[in-house]
Amino acid sequence: MSAQQYDVVVIGAGPAGEVIAGRLAKSGLDVAIVEKHLVAGECSFYACMPSKALVRPGHLLAEVRRVPGAAEAVTGTIDVPAALVRRDEVIHDLDDSEQTPWLDHMGIDLYRGTGALTGERAVQVTATDGSTTDLEAGTAVVLATGSTASVPPVPGLREAAPWTNREATTTHEIPARVAFIGTGPVGCELADAYARFGAKVTLLGQEDRLLAREEAVAGEQVAAVQRELGVDLRLGVKLTKVERPEPGGPVTIHVTAPDGGESVVEVDEVVVAAGRVPNSAGLGLDAVGAEPNAHGYVDVDRHLRVGELDWLYAIGDLNGRALLTHEGKYQAHVAAQVILGAPGALLRDDGPPVRVTFTEPEVAAVGHTEATAKEAGLDVRAVDVPTDSTAGASFVGKGAPGTCRIVVDEARGVIVGATFTGVEMGEQLHAATIAIVSGIPIARLWDAVPAFPSRTEIWLRLLEAYEGW
Repeated sequence: MSAQQYDVVVIGAGPAGEVIAGRLAKSGLDVAIVEKHLVAGECSFYACMPSKALVRPGHLLAEVRRVPGAAEAVTGTIDVPAALVRRDEVIHDLDDSEQTPWLDHMGIDLYRGTGALTGERAVQVTATDGSTTDLEAGTAVVLATGSTASVPPVPGLREAAPWTNREATTTHEIPARVAFIGTGPVGCELADAYARFGAKVTLLGQEDRLLAREEAVAGEQVAAVQRELGVDLRLGVKLTKVERPEPGGPVTIHVTAPDGGESVVEVDEVVVAAGRVPNSAGLGLDAVGAEPNAHGYVDVDRHLRVGELDWLYAIGDLNGRALLTHEGKYQAHVAAQVILGAPGALLRDDGPPVRVTFTEPEVAAVGHTEATAKEAGLDVRAVDVPTDSTAGASFVGKGAPGTCRIVVDEARGVIVGATFTGVEMGEQLHAATIAIVSGIPIARLWDAVPAFPSRTEIWLRLLEAYEGW
């Protein structure tokens, strides 16, 4: 049979794939999208959305307990079964039928199966029953296959059937004892949620602090709260062996501390939260003369094009530039503009992207930390103010840990990085993002007057601190 003809074929219907398919279809192109699992992808069903549903009850309860008058109304603890039911509502019980009608509305054809390149602008889709369908793209093929949780090469770990983010965010029973391997955002968020749900939590990491890519103060504040929750933090450790003699039985993790001391951690489940690996295997890149890099990612230029191929694009986690849902959507926007012929469509190049870790305190950051700015050769000065130093903090986040920092490029007089920690500080971050992307002079920010008594007055405190008031 002859191949089905389209202008663009997108492999992967996660957030990045959905966005680019929608943008191109709305512009009048004929678009096909290929998905082997769930339309809307990892973030909607196994990561961003369910994890936030898990952390929200505990954080809301903690905030209410900080507010006199409301605190007295709190008479119980978290209803874990109810929280899990709400989580199931958020992820639609792992059913993507509510995610697909928009495809029909946009005129996008959905092919269920695994997509692979077979030649220039050619894709073959293999369904679960083994049948195949050939697609041909007149203009472009877009790879948006995302990433999968990485399992560290610890002897016995893979054989112990560890959970990944998928099992940890969709479980219907909270283990009594659980260990998380990894002290980045996933491990910290889930450790926070599980501890508030009553589990005995151990958090294991090779780094000597939590959230090692963020400002040190952020990791210190998150660690302090987690210890208050009863989390057993084992930092700077090496895992030497994992044992699970009986399937579904207890897990024993052998740990070597920084001082060489050895110990064991016994849990009911172990969760790997130690990074991601790209889903580049089986994409047929060799059929078009391309290949992943040494880490498995598909390298792209600032137009999101793969190598010298002017018709092949890779967006989202697959290219390794920023493993964040919102960055994948942004890349989809840029790549769509390139495909549609917009002149000058390029990925921005202004430092690390926006990121939020939904722990307590919440850690919201954009651009450089003080350390990465100096590594980049910038002459910077960082200033800090307490998050609760505004009048608005008397009503939200009073008594909660938090620090706000801006990192200023002294040569240009502009902000190149910002980190906010505290209650719901992710909602405070966008002003910093706009300031950094736009290169607004810090002197000009005095004219952007924040409302009283809102927490946005943190900007006034930061400007005062920068000028030495």
